[in-house]
Amino acid sequence: MPEGPELHLASRYINAACAGLVFCGPVEKSEVSKNPEVPFRSDAYRISAASRGKEVKLTLAPLRAEAAAAAASGERGRAGPQQPMDLVFRFGMSGGFTLAPEAELPKHAHLRFYTRERPRRALCFVDLRRFGRWEVQGTWQPDRGPCVLLEYEQFRENVLKNLSDKAFNKPICEALLNQKFFNGIGNYLRAEILYRLKIPPFEKARTVLEALQHRKQSPGLTLSKKVKLRRENPDLVELCHTVPLEVVHLGGKGYSLEHSADAAAFEEWLQCYSVPGMKALRDSNGRTIWFHGEPGPMAPKGEKSLKKRSRANTDPEPPNPKVTKPASQGGRSREKVTKRSGREKGKELVQGAENAQSNETRKPKARSRRKASASQESPKSEAPAAGRKRRASARRSAGTAATTRSRRAKVE
Repeated sequence: MPEGPELHLASRYINAACAGLVFCGPVEKSEVSKNPEVPFRSDAYRISAASRGKEVKLTLAPLRAEAAAAAASGERGRAGPQQPMDLVFRFGMSGGFTLAPEAELPKHAHLRFYTRERPRRALCFVDLRRFGRWEVQGTWQPDRGPCVLLEYEQFRENVLKNLSDKAFNKPICEALLNQKFFNGIGNYLRAEILYRLKIPPFEKARTVLEALQHRKQSPGLTLSKKVKLRRENPDLVELCHTVPLEVVHLGGKGYSLEHSADAAAFEEWLQCYSVPGMKALRDSNGRTIWFHGEPGPMAPKGEKSLKKRSRANTDPEPPNPKVTKPASQGGRSREKVTKRSGREKGKELVQGAENAQSNETRKPKARSRRKASASQESPKSEAPAAGRKRRASARRSAGTAATTRSRRAKVE
């Protein structure tokens, strides 16, 4: 999921790609997106961007001179609203921006801003999984804390002054995802930060952070020595600022679902998150935390490494469609066949119509076999009971004939 560094890189990309470009016309939204329409139209406007934590704000600013020229040429009705509009984006799992030619728009471009040049290009909000959101005339969410990247001093003060908050009763790995205090930290950043400090992910957050309130440096140290000590021995709050900065300095897009040179550089930078040999557990929110060493006293009880669990479930045994009972002493066998859905039955009918010859060779069901054998049975294959009846009848006929012959002999 894109985190603070990725959204900051996206805002920098927008400002660099759109510098000097003039956009015009309406803003187009894809039909499949459930986000709101953007009621903005202008014959000339520019786009700029800013980031804060896990949010990006786009500002659409109409050009007054261009609008006046359009009005003078009789195109006042097309100019549309002439007030700037802010759009606040949250990227979800896979959101991001790209500038592309109109003839080569990305497949999942759910919001498009077109340039006035010819051939046209479009700044696109691309979101493969469609979890991203935008808000028309939006503002920074008030329940988000200061940005870990751009507002470090306010961020640090907000954390250390509110350690009595119930959010810090949780394990440190879960507290780091609370955007009220750690705006911009996400799943891969928390793993990297805790790994570097060798802090168990399921240690109580307040226990970890309270020690920072009393951290003091010798008053006799010079400023340069203080800075050097902080660099050599950073605390957790400092790493929440410097580790995201490392991702920003990598350039590219940072964390991405795409396989590219940017993604390769980022994956090489990772030391813990999804790295072979590391352990993984799910926290109480169902999020996977990667770590090394012991998990900590607040680890979920009875949980095993997700890596081992996933291997155990990769090749489950296929379900047995039929359960056959053994034949009884009387020679009768019964089969218990599981019920099939209507879709499977319809599929079998179609296959039966197309493969009639192969179906003729299939064995019929038990009941149909019994009926067929009864109707096509030869005299030699009669049931034992029928044979006994016929032999008894023959003996009775033979006895009657012998009695008749003896009577005739007496008469004669």
